[in-house]
Amino acid sequence: MTTMTNDLDQIDLINADRYAERGYPWEDWALLRREAPIYRYERPGVRPFWAVTKHRDIQQVSRDPQTFSSAVPLFIVAHDPEAEREVGHDRPFDGSHLHDQDHEQEPEQDDDDGLQLMINMDPPEHGQYRGIVNRRFSPRGMRILEDRINEIAAEVVDRAAARLVDDVAGRGKIDFVTEVAAQLPLAAIGELLGVPRERWGDMFDWTNQIVGSGDPEYQDGRSTDETSAEAYQNLIEYFATLAEQKRRRPGDDLMTTIVQAEIEGEPLPAADVIAYGFLLIIAGNETTRNATSGGMLALLEHPQQLQRLRAQPELLDSAVEEILRWTSPVTHMARRATQAAEIGGQAIAEGETVVMWYPSANRDEDVFEHPEVFDIAREPNEHLAFGGFGEHFCLGANLARLELRSIFRHILERMDEIELDGEMERLRSGIVGGIKHLPISFSAR
Repeated sequence: MTTMTNDLDQIDLINADRYAERGYPWEDWALLRREAPIYRYERPGVRPFWAVTKHRDIQQVSRDPQTFSSAVPLFIVAHDPEAEREVGHDRPFDGSHLHDQDHEQEPEQDDDDGLQLMINMDPPEHGQYRGIVNRRFSPRGMRILEDRINEIAAEVVDRAAARLVDDVAGRGKIDFVTEVAAQLPLAAIGELLGVPRERWGDMFDWTNQIVGSGDPEYQDGRSTDETSAEAYQNLIEYFATLAEQKRRRPGDDLMTTIVQAEIEGEPLPAADVIAYGFLLIIAGNETTRNATSGGMLALLEHPQQLQRLRAQPELLDSAVEEILRWTSPVTHMARRATQAAEIGGQAIAEGETVVMWYPSANRDEDVFEHPEVFDIAREPNEHLAFGGFGEHFCLGANLARLELRSIFRHILERMDEIELDGEMERLRSGIVGGIKHLPISFSAR
């Protein structure tokens, strides 16, 4: 028992440097699933929380928003206590608010204290806001969009495949992340929202700086807090301007739908319109890009699976699901217990924070046969890459699947003999499992 406790005490789930250097802590999650599926995580500089690592337990939390509230900062990071004193309450996506709150009290809900994002809402408010755009992200909505997604994917891959930098060898060399994986999701969500093409580069930069604010590549000499705060402000100002443009000149886009929406007969407040655009550009860009990059890396690391997919293109749908399970781009999300509860036999006190670790659930031995094996024909595949099938199941799941099918279909058609051609670099972030750079070489088909 002592050895087990010591081993658990060595587990580090939130160190961004570790994610950048070694990727996901698979061994730590496996140990937790075996020995302490609901583990009290207490470390210096981090508000204590319960780490939830099993598939069934994450589903329980996800499906019970009355008991486990989303009206809290959703991500956990370690903080320097001195730096915390300079941090405002309105910074999104970094979980710092958890460290500024009294652990025994409910989180503040001051509308003037930052954007109210839909992912931080509980029923019934969450359902009202989600319903504004649900139709656009439904399977029927995706069928309407499918031709355009395929056009963009073909354009992206054709442009990349045309780069034959070695005329003798006849091989192209590209950074797969910046030249392929980042392009389709950025274009898709940009077109959906009505963001002009000339501003897509700004969206790419600002979302990188928010999700990867601790990564020196995106800091440009600034601190982590300065990097995220500046990008946050840039996005807010941009979507405020775009919303006003759509009020004056409506179009057939999501921002127009949001601007014109009403809840209980009242138009959305301007801040909520901005928050909607902010959330959609972050979620629509970062997660699909990282699933695409991670999927390509998985196929390169398992060449027999890549060959199998080329030989059996009918496996593309199941391959996409396995890529989502394998990559699990979002590492975790937090909830706050609104009352005393129990998860997996562990008592949780009112006010305590529970954190769901999705990649761990997607390697749960009780759910997946040989979970450590990358198998593009895996069936069934009830992964939790889009969340635990509750209120907050990813709004863009259908769009992400469409984009992944389309981009990998065109890659298989246009690129052959794909190989790693340099050092892969991971994003310094404990929020998303991101790849910053993935140099590859290939033969154009």
